[in-house]
Amino acid sequence: MASKKELRKHLKLALEEIGEIKPWYDKKFHAWIFAHPHYPVEYAGDTEEDVIRNYPLYLREFLKHRLEGKLSPLEEKKTKGRGGKRMGAGRPKGTKKERKRRIYIPVDIADWFQEHPSQSIPSVRKLIARIKH
Repeated sequence: MASKKELRKHLKLALEEIGEIKPWYDKKFHAWIFAHPHYPVEYAGDTEEDVIRNYPLYLREFLKHRLEGKLSPLEEKKTKGRGGKRMGAGRPKGTKKERKRRIYIPVDIADWFQEHPSQSIPSVRKLIARIKH
């Protein structure tokens, strides 16, 4: 459990980092709101004074949970929103890939393609070339 002294210290640092609490009015929710990008804490109230007075209380609770290790990893983790994209992932630039299209063929023909993978595509291309001429 976090001590009160430690909690006050972290709250003081957080409030210094945040600076002045300047709420904005959200017409959609008809409320004054304040949030800071460094902390996943948001507070909405009926008046500016209400938000300025209560935001530090909510921030204090968040910091208390953080110090006690009660936060889920998702609340702590900052993501770039890239959805799993990693440096160096995917096909190297400059490589060419043959265009393909999915079709459905009878099972016996598909089985032949699987049994003869090295012969199947060139054989079919030769057959198509003969038919075209």
